[in-house]
Amino acid sequence: MAVVSQVVSFADAVRFWLKLGFISFGGPAGQIAIMHQELVERRRWISEARFLHALNYCMLLPGPEAQQLATYVGWLLHRTRGGLAAGLLFILPSLAILIALSWLYVEYGGIPAVVAFFHGIKPAVVAIVAFAAWRIGRRVLHNLWLSGIAIAAFVALAVFAIPFPLVVLGAALAGWLGARVAPAAFEIGAQHAIASPAGSAVIDDHTAPPPHSAFSWRRMALVLGVGIALWLVSMALLIALQGKSGTLPTMAAFFSKAALVTFGGAYAVLPYVNQGAVEQYGWLTASQMIDGLALGETTPGPLIMVVTFVGYVGSWTNAAAQGLPPAFAGLLGALVVTFFTFLPSFVFIFAGAPLVEATRGLRQFTAPLTAVTAAVTGVIANLALFFATHVFFPLGLRERPDIASLLIAAAAAVALFRFKLGVIPVILAAGAVGVLL
Repeated sequence: MAVVSQVVSFADAVRFWLKLGFISFGGPAGQIAIMHQELVERRRWISEARFLHALNYCMLLPGPEAQQLATYVGWLLHRTRGGLAAGLLFILPSLAILIALSWLYVEYGGIPAVVAFFHGIKPAVVAIVAFAAWRIGRRVLHNLWLSGIAIAAFVALAVFAIPFPLVVLGAALAGWLGARVAPAAFEIGAQHAIASPAGSAVIDDHTAPPPHSAFSWRRMALVLGVGIALWLVSMALLIALQGKSGTLPTMAAFFSKAALVTFGGAYAVLPYVNQGAVEQYGWLTASQMIDGLALGETTPGPLIMVVTFVGYVGSWTNAAAQGLPPAFAGLLGALVVTFFTFLPSFVFIFAGAPLVEATRGLRQFTAPLTAVTAAVTGVIANLALFFATHVFFPLGLRERPDIASLLIAAAAAVALFRFKLGVIPVILAAGAVGVLL
């Protein structure tokens, strides 16, 4: 078999991954669609079946599935350097843009026109999150079992305020038990399947896995060891600089946990981040969290990059306690949060992808994760409810609602659900209405 890297040059791959980092709008579904069009249909670097096999694995992982899929394909084409190039270039443009936008937000966010713009955006974000819950639910909730898990997750968070990790564990347990009663209800389907184009691909359906993808326990242990060492060294450095209870070590620990327990993509991460960053640590307000989500929606890259905004604003707010200039504190916070959020994603791919390639065609132990994916729908619906209460009732639930915000949210919902408009035009239009009002 010819070596894959001799067919697709590393330079060509790097140029494509860089381009993807700048054009990957539209959330996970849009980003996966772009990769499918470019990698499967246009460039024929990978076949439909191999693409979907990698996607199914990434869907089971916590963290951003689109970024993990890019890392997987990059690794399959050009070993570890290919995976690093694909995964890093997928997020670096967004990282730079969001750091710049975060600085502009904290420096100039008090200008009346800017305040009005974000006031108009907030109700549109409520509609966007509700639309995400509906879109994911339509794709995932194929039967009463999974729908029941989604409803239970919503009630657990909205009514009983159960911590997010416990909701995830409960859903996984429900999937494990449910698979023994109704196994067919917890099978993973190829939700993203698209008609396969004609012609062979560089990595085709029947292409033997590249030599570097051969699975070995020794290699898996090595990758896990390197990942853990990077985490420990980075955390030790932060603790040495600020102490165990410092802002940056606390952020690093929190977002490390977020990266490990948030299954189902960016919208599943946000409720957990909201619980910690807004309610537990007070790094930013609920209003700022909504603004950050709006900024994340209008930039390329995975939506989980909203954590960069959280890190910047949270560290900027606590700059005095850190003894740092606000802008520098914000920059450090953004970089620390982004690093600790994405480190597990790279480890998951480099450690697990060889095993996935070795077991292609087998589907085992997926029922708990299918249940977790279903629970994500309820989790996102709860996030929409949380945002709605803060946007529609800014003075409290006992006071009169903000009628203008309700009307903007309703118009945004019609634009998204009925007319299928993109997120960016909806956000910009809502912001313009806020300025006019």
